[in-house]
Amino acid sequence: MNPESGRTGPDTSSYLWLGYAGLLPQLLAVLLVLRGGEWGFVALAGGFAYAALIFSFLGGVWWGQAMQSGGKPRWAFAVAVLPSLLSLALYLPWTLGWRWPDPSLIWLGIFLTLSPFVDRALGLAPPAFLRLRWHLSLGLGALTLLLGILVVRVA
Repeated sequence: MNPESGRTGPDTSSYLWLGYAGLLPQLLAVLLVLRGGEWGFVALAGGFAYAALIFSFLGGVWWGQAMQSGGKPRWAFAVAVLPSLLSLALYLPWTLGWRWPDPSLIWLGIFLTLSPFVDRALGLAPPAFLRLRWHLSLGLGALTLLLGILVVRVA
């Protein structure tokens, strides 16, 4: 039995551990950048890719929640596609040879940190999910911001 919902279902500790384990790839990227050496830029690129992937995944979560709720609120589908579009836009500077990855990592970290406000505004998620979302988004957002700041160590 799940004590938070009163229903029989998966043990909440398993999804909590798996959720927090999702911070490990970004933590590894930070550690590799701090270590310095030849893996620094690979860690930055990998950290950007991971953060962009997770941000895009959040859009899919919002889309699924909107589908399940019958499309309410009406703006839910529009906001659900933004993470993928923003992630792509933040990747374009690299493909065009512009300054990258620090501005992109910093913007991505900000977007991740603010993303739980969308969950709150949608009002479609249970409290336990929202609490986990805050923890994970603040963690991944902060680690991604840190990567953007640490670019100086690699450059």
